[in-house]
Amino acid sequence: MADAVSPRMATATRAHVLVAAAACLLPLLLQLPATLGVGFGAGALVVVAVARRVPLPALLRLLLGGCALLAVAAVAPGIGRDTACAVLAAMLALKPAETFTLRDGRSLVGFGLFAPFATFLLDQGPLSLLLALLAVLLSLLALQRLAADEGQLAPLAPRTAAGGVLQLFALGLPLALAAFWLFPRLPAPLWGLPQRAIATPGLSDTMTPGQMFDLLLDDSPAARVQFFGAAPPQQQMYWRGPVLWDFDGRTWRQAHDLQRLPPAPVQPAGPAWDYRIDLEPTEDRQLVALDLPTQLPDGAYASRDYTPWAEATQYNVSRWRMRSAPPAAFEADLPAPLRARALALPRGYNPRTLALGRQWRREAGNDPRGRADAAIAERALAMIRREFAYTLDVPMAGRNEVDDFLFDRKQGYCEHFSSAFVVLMRAAGIPARVVTGYAGAYRNPIGDYWLVRKSDAHAWAELWLPARGWVRVDPTAAVAPERVFDTIADRRPGRIAGLDALVPMFNAGDWLRRGWNDFVLGFNAQRQQSLLKPLGLEKLGAGGLAALFAALAGLALAWMAWRISRGERERDPLLRAWHRLERRYHRLGRGRAPHEPPRAWAARVAADLPRAGQHLATLAERFAAARYAPGTDRAAVQALVRDLRAHRP
Repeated sequence: MADAVSPRMATATRAHVLVAAAACLLPLLLQLPATLGVGFGAGALVVVAVARRVPLPALLRLLLGGCALLAVAAVAPGIGRDTACAVLAAMLALKPAETFTLRDGRSLVGFGLFAPFATFLLDQGPLSLLLALLAVLLSLLALQRLAADEGQLAPLAPRTAAGGVLQLFALGLPLALAAFWLFPRLPAPLWGLPQRAIATPGLSDTMTPGQMFDLLLDDSPAARVQFFGAAPPQQQMYWRGPVLWDFDGRTWRQAHDLQRLPPAPVQPAGPAWDYRIDLEPTEDRQLVALDLPTQLPDGAYASRDYTPWAEATQYNVSRWRMRSAPPAAFEADLPAPLRARALALPRGYNPRTLALGRQWRREAGNDPRGRADAAIAERALAMIRREFAYTLDVPMAGRNEVDDFLFDRKQGYCEHFSSAFVVLMRAAGIPARVVTGYAGAYRNPIGDYWLVRKSDAHAWAELWLPARGWVRVDPTAAVAPERVFDTIADRRPGRIAGLDALVPMFNAGDWLRRGWNDFVLGFNAQRQQSLLKPLGLEKLGAGGLAALFAALAGLALAWMAWRISRGERERDPLLRAWHRLERRYHRLGRGRAPHEPPRAWAARVAADLPRAGQHLATLAERFAAARYAPGTDRAAVQALVRDLRAHRP
């Protein structure tokens, strides 16, 4: 037998459904690349406008779907969480083209609810959560409207409908809180999808000229740092990340074979800085630490060159308590294999730079105490101060990029300065390497913490000098101020067009985001254990947590079932007052039987308790009239409710 044709939605009902679908789609569009987000959003509006009365032809819908898939493939080649979410957004944007019946409406709302939950695969911020809650609220209201139309009932008033949906939210809140606080925390996400197909700007294990450009333009947070005690001067805040050793003439690469070797010996200079750093998720194991980390917590370690690493991939905001101190001596005895690696240069690249470095070495001579090496480094810095300029407007790199930078262009940013400086030092026989990370930070006066942004990304150099070991040298900082043509170093977060009017708002917003990270995203297994410690549950394993969660979840589900079992009629205050009256008589052994009408019950009670029974019979008559007789006014019902509450057997 063929299915009955679903009735067509009324215009107002279809508008409710489309608004709910738009609310579901919005948070997902905000997390997609701008071209896809704007394109799919505009496409959805066009589809709704064109398909106002009749569905679009199937062939046209198929063509639009194919174009959407091609757009996703062009912007995000490969397979990842972001591409899967983009395909979901595209299909949801096209779905209104065939949504006209009640069945179509339910399908669109149900399909749309996948979008806000898919958003959490890309972002777990407070804005995404608020938009998702709004989408769920509007979707439930739309489903109520569809159910009323299908039952040919008048739609509920907006306030009544919203109140019912909010009660549903309240029913599920205890279970949600139990899951958040007590469900065992896992070291990796539950989903098995690969990483993003579109790489987000961040530190890398390689450095090629021009690679940092997008990162330098990204003002999103990379880390937030809270110092316990004094903080180092802002100009000394170098946040150490990947250390790059190997150079092929164009690209610098990290020495992964040194990753698991014990850290080199270090002699700290002066007191250490004690701090806590909250790192944004990177989806790799790379960490950053104030240069030079002397103490890392459990779950983190330093490689031979003091690159900080995490034992596990960082999918969420992570918190680390660290100590760092400037070194007085850093690997004062350099092993021969590492020395050779720190001097290696590829053949056939940058001949003018190699010739200049060798010339400086001949002129400086050799000094076992390292004075000649220090003089060569100072000579290079003096050349930078005298002749070079800082700018982000740099042409494409050629084969001999270092030669072009040092002898022809003499303009660039940190990548160019650090790379050319290290090549020049190696050409002069001085072991050197590139260090990448972040430089500086912005102090937020609200909360008294330091914000490190991705635009603070930086690259500097380390030279190996006898008796001192590795020494940090920042050739970019040597540029004379009057030669800084364009830079992002002198920007304040929140400032627009040089005005500070929005800076307080930015400070407050970032402080709130930090609190969200701390309270929600940073709630890990350790903090879960500390939460249970006051209850005497100091070392509760995954099995114990699961049992505790199951117990509280069972209580929450029982409460939900009890609330639902009361039924719609229990919302009637008259019925509630009558049932309370019945329970009073039940405690005396004279309760009403389930099959017994109110008048018959009152007559039975009057035989045993004449005085109370007569009053009960009057109340039963009034109750039956109020429940079943038409025309009972509200004042009479309210008076009856008061009398039922006051009556005692």
